[in-house]
Amino acid sequence: MINDNQAVYVDHVIKDWNREELEAGALEKVKGADLSALTPFDIKGIRIASPVARPTKLICIGLNYARHAAESGMTPPPEPVIFMKAPDCLIGPNDDIVIPPGSEKTDYEVEICVVIGKRALYLKSPEEAREHILGFTISQDVSERYWQVERGGQWVKGKSFPTFNPVGPWIITADEMKNEQNVRVWCEIDGEMRQDSNTSDMIFGISHCVWYLSQVMELMPGDIINTGTPQGVGMGFKPEKFLKGGEVVRTGIDGIGVLTSHVKKHS
Repeated sequence: MINDNQAVYVDHVIKDWNREELEAGALEKVKGADLSALTPFDIKGIRIASPVARPTKLICIGLNYARHAAESGMTPPPEPVIFMKAPDCLIGPNDDIVIPPGSEKTDYEVEICVVIGKRALYLKSPEEAREHILGFTISQDVSERYWQVERGGQWVKGKSFPTFNPVGPWIITADEMKNEQNVRVWCEIDGEMRQDSNTSDMIFGISHCVWYLSQVMELMPGDIINTGTPQGVGMGFKPEKFLKGGEVVRTGIDGIGVLTSHVKKHS
């Protein structure tokens, strides 16, 4: 990435940003390559895929913002709430969100997203966890609340519909992120600002979440962690404000960028 409008191809250095390439030192290879002679191209009008290809896991932290827990009528959890999404629901930053058949409670959730850079298991501390983070990107954790909440069981049911996780548009590497615990996160629907908060409202910090997850599963390079959403989700309004189809969802994090998703009904 040259800037927000231009990039260069590095496929002569690595095949893709995926687990295999990351385990083989993809970031170090790209950082060490001489890219100065490459011709930048304009990315406007080009479809951009998810910045990570085929992650092993797509992990989520629930109820991780104090004011979101309050709007949900729930007590802040004593430990991180963990659930999964099917990795197949991952899409690019400007791809369409498709509402499932019959859904009346499809919701939006802006989240700062962690990409794991190297294997992490039984880490000793949150400070050590920072060394295993490749970088940060934006996630739109779309949720179908009827299947998530009213049908019982695990939240994964309301989280894994196709197209339910736009991610991107690119990864800001860990060394470029000055302080991920003081970053504005926001989401607007058809120009109406619905979510506007800061990662400082997190109950469990990002490094803490990575450390905690490593106690119960092995994190692999390319794994994606959605770290929670702030207040202002559709189900938090009275009356509720769910996606119906036809909306434009803009999901942003200061210092990273913006996702723009058009919402469509399943045909």
